[in-house]
Amino acid sequence: MKQILIRGLAALATALVPLAAAAQDWPTRPVTIVVPFPPGGTTDQIARHVQQPLTKVLGHPVIIENKGGASGSIGAAFVAKAPADGYTWLLVFDTHGVNQSMIPNLPYDTLKDLVPVMLVGTSPMLITAHPSTPYKSFAEVLAAAKKDPGSIAYGTIGSGSLAHLAMTLVQEQTGTRMTHIPYKGGGPLVQDAIAGHVPIAIGSAALMNPAVKSGRLRPIAVTSEKRFAANPDVATLSEQGVPNFDSEAWWGLNAPTGVPAPIIARMHDAFAKALRDPAVEEKLTQQGVILQLSTPEVYGKWLEREFTRWAKVIKTNKIKPE
Repeated sequence: MKQILIRGLAALATALVPLAAAAQDWPTRPVTIVVPFPPGGTTDQIARHVQQPLTKVLGHPVIIENKGGASGSIGAAFVAKAPADGYTWLLVFDTHGVNQSMIPNLPYDTLKDLVPVMLVGTSPMLITAHPSTPYKSFAEVLAAAKKDPGSIAYGTIGSGSLAHLAMTLVQEQTGTRMTHIPYKGGGPLVQDAIAGHVPIAIGSAALMNPAVKSGRLRPIAVTSEKRFAANPDVATLSEQGVPNFDSEAWWGLNAPTGVPAPIIARMHDAFAKALRDPAVEEKLTQQGVILQLSTPEVYGKWLEREFTRWAKVIKTNKIKPE
């Protein structure tokens, strides 16, 4: 038995040598970050902000590849099936925590087929109104929705997005009914919101703030428990008739299951350095992203909590992809 154990340990050590060598040499060629949304949204913006500083840190080109569709699940499925060699990564938005509960026959398991690398950042969501509308506060929107159920339309980045689920909870708590307009990503949502094609829009502060700061959209509420430092004059939902409400958008970095731990660690450190680049950090802070740069363990626990929390909301309200 002792000899079998020794041989087994020796075989394991031999098998680990190539992995250790590969991790030590990594990267030796371009690295791809898959953004599972169209260009223009916050996930895409974060990826492109870090692209050049990350290239500098890694010493090899970083390629940003947009694979949008199905609330980010198409890009996630692609990465889940990619070789676990450290050359394909996934930068997700908060929909990553709900897709498993939202989309039938998802071709991957959110918690098993993709490993957490880093909780990149969080951001309260902003609810905005087009300047042509009469709404100066979310309380006024609620009043209009109560008076004429279904008459208020609001846009989000897609069915099952955190913004959609948050607005579902708002309607539950206030006894109101509004009409949901799902878009295919943050870029299309903001474009239509600015154009006035959808009167109310909700998205992360990082997504909505550029249009808010330029005066093209009017902020009427923030979804965090407390007022957001970047928008101190915008009242919380709790202040406007939705007690104890708290929900925040988030972004995370993931990899296919099986990527060697040393490569995960090196990418984590490199990505953190790129995000701490003064120019990158300034841009993201101005947009409303609160950098977290968590460990893989902290991000993993965060993802599990989000998964459990929103699965209940989806089941209770029978929310389905549109």
